[in-house]
Amino acid sequence: MANASNSSAGAGRRVDAATNTETVGHEWDGIEELDTPMPRWWLWTFYATILFSIGYVIAYPAIPGLHQGSQGLLGWSSRSQLDKELKSAASDRARTVAVLRTMPIEDLPKHPELMHAAVAGGAAAFKVNCVQCHGAGAAGSNGFPNLNDDDWLWGGDLATIQQTLLHGIRQPGDVETRMSQMPAFGKDGILTPAQIQDVTSYVLSLSGKERASAASGRGAAVFQANCAVCHGADAKGSRQFGAPNLSDAIWLYAGTREAVSAQVTNPRHGVMPAWGGRLDPVTIKMLAAYVHSLGGGEAFTQASPPIGAPSPSPR
Repeated sequence: MANASNSSAGAGRRVDAATNTETVGHEWDGIEELDTPMPRWWLWTFYATILFSIGYVIAYPAIPGLHQGSQGLLGWSSRSQLDKELKSAASDRARTVAVLRTMPIEDLPKHPELMHAAVAGGAAAFKVNCVQCHGAGAAGSNGFPNLNDDDWLWGGDLATIQQTLLHGIRQPGDVETRMSQMPAFGKDGILTPAQIQDVTSYVLSLSGKERASAASGRGAAVFQANCAVCHGADAKGSRQFGAPNLSDAIWLYAGTREAVSAQVTNPRHGVMPAWGGRLDPVTIKMLAAYVHSLGGGEAFTQASPPIGAPSPSPR
């Protein structure tokens, strides 16, 4: 293969006949480079950027020093800009908090912007206080309710959720806490082991996990005599007692035969903290708005007082 030549590298500059432009003086395999001048607009733009950079260095902090940089004639700094933005955000938040503090929670849906702000604040509070039990996505786990669905033990409107957050569930020392107690039908000898197995068959048949059988038939009679007072004759549950709906295949402690039988024999009772003594009222209101927004929130209904709590006085 022939070697490339660069025979004219020092041949000197000349004027190209075709373009009447001087060359830079070197050639590569017959190709020469023209010394074409830059367009005037490009040069003026370049000069303008130089002038702008000089002005910027004078006006703004730009030159680093041993202990601190130059301050600039305008006195601007990113720290002061951030401080202004933080103060503005704090002022906006203070106004929002002031309105939320006085507004009844059931009126929040009438004010979409305020509701949006409350949901955003509640999402932040949820990540700090609630994910440990309900999970980052609020889907819950064994023994901790899924807050995304529309299956509620005590009710799912804003005011009811707020009440639950304020006073908790089975919170010792709080007279307004949500309180219910399922009997230990097996441990306390209320039902025989055979009756427990029959009523387990009946409960599982309600959600289609087992087919109807002679055992479920016997269990239906046991259920009506012992369980319907809380769960209802149709087993749809009762929010007054926090008794779950047994026919929807949604289980707090799993829906296997072993789990249902164990719950009837010696039931587990979950406890939720009363956040009223830990969080301020506005944060609780925002948490209620966030939980309500997750997908299962219900329209406002007049909340029933907890069992054992005094009835509210008429206004």
